[in-house]
Amino acid sequence: MRTVMEAGDVVTLPHHRMHIILLHNRDHDLLEDDPGREAREDVVRVVSSMADALNRGDTLAEPLAIEGDRLDFMDTLRRCQPDLVVNLCESLAADSRGEMAIPCLLDVLGLAYTGSSALSLGLALHKPKAKEVLTARGVSTPPFHVVERLEDALAVDLPWPLIVKPAREDASMGVTSESVVHERAALVRACDAVLREFHQPALVEQFIPGREIYVPLLGNRPRQALPLTEIVFGRTFEDRPNIVSYNAKWEAASAEYRDTTSGLCRLDANLESRCVQVALEAFAALDCQDYGRVDLRVSPEGVPYVIDINPNCDLHPSAGFAKAALAAGMDYPALASRLVEVALERAHGHPSHRRKGSGANRRPDSKDRNLLAAGG
Repeated sequence: MRTVMEAGDVVTLPHHRMHIILLHNRDHDLLEDDPGREAREDVVRVVSSMADALNRGDTLAEPLAIEGDRLDFMDTLRRCQPDLVVNLCESLAADSRGEMAIPCLLDVLGLAYTGSSALSLGLALHKPKAKEVLTARGVSTPPFHVVERLEDALAVDLPWPLIVKPAREDASMGVTSESVVHERAALVRACDAVLREFHQPALVEQFIPGREIYVPLLGNRPRQALPLTEIVFGRTFEDRPNIVSYNAKWEAASAEYRDTTSGLCRLDANLESRCVQVALEAFAALDCQDYGRVDLRVSPEGVPYVIDINPNCDLHPSAGFAKAALAAGMDYPALASRLVEVALERAHGHPSHRRKGSGANRRPDSKDRNLLAAGG
């Protein structure tokens, strides 16, 4: 028998009941001017949905929030010694680069967790480094140039049109309809916007016209592709680039959001096979694990290009990954359970073989109970 927290009280669980902590960032109100506020706030909704999906039968799943840059969550985890941490953290102190710190800290604690390692998360977030790895491995990705100073934009020598985005952000942060440029003056303006607003280099890529197709991946050995999805661009995009901007992804009141939908992708067998193979190669190149999504642009000539790799992708029930799982026959509770199984299989060889840390039988103190009862 061992003790955990439930609704703020200490309860005793039988040995076979699994204790899961849903670790997440709660930093969407930390910055007065945050260009990624909506994306950070979405994490809280994912945690609620995941807790509802996992809290059934012999599983107890409790949220634990990381407030700003505070690290006291580590003391809570050290004392609780959960069977698994579902890592839903996408930033630390409203800085996307902090995402990679969380797996490092969980490794220090010796705890099993879902999703990719710190190295994979860091590579995926650092888009130029990810593209260098993909290129070295022979995985097709658009040619690129990194602009660290505004004068560097004058040296860009790539086929037009181009797309400009922050070099170290995800969730389409910094991507607008003005990000796709057709001449030098517009390129300079787009790079200047990234440099000033995000205080980081701008990634300039050749823009690939064509279809935008997402390949969701689940599992490790074997790793499977869930049904592919495609972005459908509506009337709003008749006079603007067909890209998934930040507004299209997060601003529900915007025309871009309303006219950007996704659905199951219809491809001939050969093209689908090429898309899945490229996605698997990209995922493996960055040593990603458990689950994620690879975003492709397929040129009119039928060549799939990797434009983004998303380890630990959005797990909201209405997001593309969950929709793809549903199309494969997994409802949201089944998907949540499968994510747990995949992580435990990787960490311990089999879900029933769970390592117990040295603090597994400790009774959490009042501070731990208060943190978990409050979700952090």
